[in-house]
Amino acid sequence: MKVAPVLEAVRATGKFNSILVHTGQHYDANMSDVFFSDLDMPQPDRFLGIGSGSHAEQTAKVMIEMEKLLAEEQPDLVMVAGDVNSTLATTLVAAKAGITLGHIESGLRSFDRGMPEEINRIVADEFSQFCFVTEPSGLNNLEHEGISKDRVFFVGNTMIDSVQKYLPNARERFVELGVKYGIEAKKYALVTLHRPSNVDEFPALTRFVELFERMSAFAPRMTDHGNRITDHAFRILFPIHPRTRKRLQDFGLNDRIRSNQRLALIDPVGYLDFLALQDSAGVVLTDSGGIQEETTTLGVPCITLRENTERPITVEEGTNELIGLDMERALELSKQALNGKWKSHRVPELWDGHAAKRIATIIETAL
Repeated sequence: MKVAPVLEAVRATGKFNSILVHTGQHYDANMSDVFFSDLDMPQPDRFLGIGSGSHAEQTAKVMIEMEKLLAEEQPDLVMVAGDVNSTLATTLVAAKAGITLGHIESGLRSFDRGMPEEINRIVADEFSQFCFVTEPSGLNNLEHEGISKDRVFFVGNTMIDSVQKYLPNARERFVELGVKYGIEAKKYALVTLHRPSNVDEFPALTRFVELFERMSAFAPRMTDHGNRITDHAFRILFPIHPRTRKRLQDFGLNDRIRSNQRLALIDPVGYLDFLALQDSAGVVLTDSGGIQEETTTLGVPCITLRENTERPITVEEGTNELIGLDMERALELSKQALNGKWKSHRVPELWDGHAAKRIATIIETAL
């Protein structure tokens, strides 16, 4: 969803030969292949087939394969997006080969170097000749780190380009999804959890199981526009990351979480389906970075279950509330959101659906 708009905009100029590379770091079909079809992306020109592994293993494998590819193709520009291991690996290979690098979603910082993503972001920005920034905090962060201003471009958020383009299609799908999952618009909570700090330790994951139980208990007492929500209406919908599903099994929590009649564990869904589920949710609870941005654009209350965020604009201007692991706060905010009470918010500057076109114009002019 970050790359698709840029690829489309670059190809629309007619000035570039472009090669789309899928490293295979995200290898689950529900979390990778379906995105290509949902986002009308062509099949990758190259698939590296990296698969799972530790941070070091994934990074090393991408570096080995990317070095071969870049030596063969000799590109004038390599574009990377976000903060995953593939971004770090490609950055290092391109920098050592002396190839111009562009970083989509540059300048974001959590200031927590215990997060692997923070290391990846810092390295990508350090070696990028084109730092494409999504929000004002990114400008400040890059300036503080000594990145020359002639390398920095405030263009907006390409992921929001995708949201705006595909939201009508996503909304059409909600009727079917509502029937499939037994949910009603604004009468369910949508949950995503996958960060190691939240799911890899028994005490942390148990706290979330308890939170869902307490949310289920208060559900019948909630109101919607002054009308009592019937007992059967409220649901907690949890598209569960493979990592999180495995941890529930490892920690012996499966029976307990399945006994929660209001909680529906479902497999990961494609981009359009998840966008539809976000758009119609009463509240979203997440530890993901990108979801904080999407919910802000959609105007949907978001509770971020982390101690920090690299996307402060979503808290300052958007719908996001950053609460750490304060489960009492999560419970109270969920009640407020599901009763239609939330803080004022707005869509941040340049999150207007045209970020990718700005990027294409910049690189066309520069190259």
